[in-house]
Amino acid sequence: MALSTSQNRYLRGLAHDQSAVILLGAKGATAAVVKELDLALSHHELVKVKLSGGSKDERQLQLEALATGTQAETVHQIGHVAVLFRRNVDEPKIALPR
Repeated sequence: MALSTSQNRYLRGLAHDQSAVILLGAKGATAAVVKELDLALSHHELVKVKLSGGSKDERQLQLEALATGTQAETVHQIGHVAVLFRRNVDEPKIALPR
């Protein structure tokens, strides 16, 4: 599900006040982290992730691994912090604008 510009902006606004739910360690995006993120996305739909240190390319690879592993959309990324969104089909919690 591709997000429109207005939906993306709305989700960024909702995520602004949130704290990071998932913190990546030195090992990066492991299978256990992807599983935990999957559970967090199922419960919250919108999750803020703090990526581990390293170069910009390493962080981008971590983010891509998390997004593809959980089938989530990347809403926003600044430095070490990224926001991911995945709609809960059974019980949607966030009403997206059109």
